[in-house]
Amino acid sequence: MVSKVNRRTALGMGTAATAGVVLGTATPAMAAPNSGQGIQSPDRTQADQVAAIYRREKTKAGGNWYAYLSVAGGTGPTPLVAVRENPDTVVEAYSVNKIAVATAVLDKVDRGLLTLDQRVDVTSAIVVPGGDGIFSLDGAYPSSVTLGHVLAALLTVSDDTAVRLCGLVCPAAELNQILVAKGFPKTQVEPVANPNRFFLGTSTPRETHDLLQALVRGTLLSANSTTFLLNQLRSPIAFTDGIRRTMSSTDRARIATKAGWFADARHEAGLIFDPAGTPVLTYALFADGQAGADNFGSTHPAVQARAAMGPAFLSAVSGLSNLSVPARRPRMYQPTNGG
Repeated sequence: MVSKVNRRTALGMGTAATAGVVLGTATPAMAAPNSGQGIQSPDRTQADQVAAIYRREKTKAGGNWYAYLSVAGGTGPTPLVAVRENPDTVVEAYSVNKIAVATAVLDKVDRGLLTLDQRVDVTSAIVVPGGDGIFSLDGAYPSSVTLGHVLAALLTVSDDTAVRLCGLVCPAAELNQILVAKGFPKTQVEPVANPNRFFLGTSTPRETHDLLQALVRGTLLSANSTTFLLNQLRSPIAFTDGIRRTMSSTDRARIATKAGWFADARHEAGLIFDPAGTPVLTYALFADGQAGADNFGSTHPAVQARAAMGPAFLSAVSGLSNLSVPARRPRMYQPTNGG
């Protein structure tokens, strides 16, 4: 298990030890620290705009922020850093780490060890009472669902029981090994006595950002698994209280996002795509310490901040495209009236 600096420890270390803030720079997002690399690009303007939006809204919200944001670089495949604040602080990621859990399960699918149509048993003992999701609302157990159904519930309505169901097919120790092998040693779930269960664990803003970048670049998972995962995060029922809140349905389809919340933390990470389907902004936004720890609704200050950031980010990256990765158009939304 990685050593962990939680939000209270980080706060106690002081600003100078933890901040590391870079706002509106044009440094390549993947460049090593102090590498001396730099890009002068027309997209510097967009990076600066994204930084200004972030700075304005996080200041209004108050509390502690840990963030890493980049925009597509027009001169090459390397994205440009817009915001880098406490980028390597290990934080409790909460449900944002459900992306990492899904990644590990889909890696096993890619290797032929699992299939999306195989069934898993849902017993009354495995259902998490209350909390988030749909399994706890059923009340008719035992039952069974496909692994694809489990992942869809995990990534869209952030189902807590789906975490336990993933643990049945990908135990905690194996899950962490897969993530380490993929280059994410700080993005780890927290094992418990039962090897098939775990807390959602930790990550850093940089690793969450880089995992999302690897996903859209096609280096994280197979093409089929990449499409499956992104379809969940971009679906109309994916999280709508934060970045996507004040957007049209068309604009919401341009956002792949996953939120996480527990205690006083309110997190969100994802991607913004251009109308053609290429990713032009990647964000990892972790926040805690704001007022309203018992408020899990859209009026929480950190959630309100992200809701203001969303359409402003869209406007800031208007006109950007990313020719270094394949376009990934969202599935068409087709409302129905039954029948």
